[in-house]
Amino acid sequence: MLGAAQPLHASNVAPTPPMGWNSWDAYGFTIDEAEFKANARVLAGWKGLGWSYAVIDEGWYMADPLGKDLAERHYLLDGYGRLMPVVSRFPSAADGHGLRALASWVHAQGLKFGVHIIRGIPKAAVDANMPIAGSPFHAADAADKTATCPWDDGNYGVADNAAGQAYYDSLIRQYADWGVDFLKVDCIADHPYRASEIRQIGQAITKAGRPVVLSLSPGPARIAHLDEMARWAQMWRIADDLWDGWTFPHPDPTTTFPNGILSAFGNLARWNAYVEPGQWPNADMLPFGPLDPHPGWGDPRPSRLTPAEARTAFTLWSIARSPLVLGGRLTGYGAAINAVVTNKAIIALDQEDRASRPLTELPPSLADAQVWVSSPRGGAIDTVAIFNTGEKPLTVDAGWAALGVANKAVASCDLWRHHALPPSTKWITTIGTHDVAVLHLGGCG
Repeated sequence: MLGAAQPLHASNVAPTPPMGWNSWDAYGFTIDEAEFKANARVLAGWKGLGWSYAVIDEGWYMADPLGKDLAERHYLLDGYGRLMPVVSRFPSAADGHGLRALASWVHAQGLKFGVHIIRGIPKAAVDANMPIAGSPFHAADAADKTATCPWDDGNYGVADNAAGQAYYDSLIRQYADWGVDFLKVDCIADHPYRASEIRQIGQAITKAGRPVVLSLSPGPARIAHLDEMARWAQMWRIADDLWDGWTFPHPDPTTTFPNGILSAFGNLARWNAYVEPGQWPNADMLPFGPLDPHPGWGDPRPSRLTPAEARTAFTLWSIARSPLVLGGRLTGYGAAINAVVTNKAIIALDQEDRASRPLTELPPSLADAQVWVSSPRGGAIDTVAIFNTGEKPLTVDAGWAALGVANKAVASCDLWRHHALPPSTKWITTIGTHDVAVLHLGGCG
């Protein structure tokens, strides 16, 4: 291993789970500056609730993002083998300005700016043996041609050597100069897991001196890799891509792609013990609203999640303290989804300093339910969420003791229906199919 710079302390970079929007679920490779700004303006309207990061996903460097292969997509590189935004899609990038002007615009909205990359070094840079900025090396010195991404044809891997570190240093220096606050790196957390490149990118961020949230994809990341990931990154995907369904068939037993909402219960429970400030297991983006005009998977469509399933997903991500990253086209969300993603009390479960856990022992009447409880760090349980994961309405008639709470009469507040309930020793309610009910104990305040 090369000599390592010490990482910025993760709890300072991301003290709470990052909240924001990512372009992939609606735009795939095709996002442009105008559409990005339109979505970011919507996000900025919610910044008082914690929504912060506006992230351009893969493809901002492609001249033809709808091309069928690498040759047709035509990546744009600078003279040092680094990807650059295409001016026809990002006009503010003219004259070599890169994404600097767009990042400044995002910051002026009170938001933070993020980009996505596939780990590695562009094949065209290696084929031309371009120089690596600020170093005596060239691209061929930094390339590991045996470490390509199996599902993306754009890059070679980066070698675990001085030239490889120099390449990542040059890349991250450029992003820091642009004003990038969030970096999503793909094909690095699983299939395959690339510990050396995680370290190289983390070291490069530290050297650049700008606080940048490092998010690792895709999943499922392995708990066995936790220490290595948490040393350098603040987020890592705990499942393969999640899309707009409750469940999906998996005829190929070697993959879990795509994931539905139901799978997230087990994934988040498995990682629950490892959640702490600066260390956020990531259940993936929330595919809400219109998935158009060019979604990252499937045909353009409205999200197939029902209103109940959207409430369930948003509650589960929040109470489990996953990052909250919205997918879909924000400009088409509409009142129903807006009401979900702006529920201040549910967001607080994610953003306040709290501890949560799933209950593993439930009464027979809750056999089709999942129950999570949440408490202020070091305090008593004050919030209970019951999720109906069954296929018919669920009748709940449960004493507090069965839900992990002290068995005494207590007033409560229904956080989705927004009304107070009188003191009681039990919870009696009906929860619709794939829906959720959340009570805050002690009343509304």
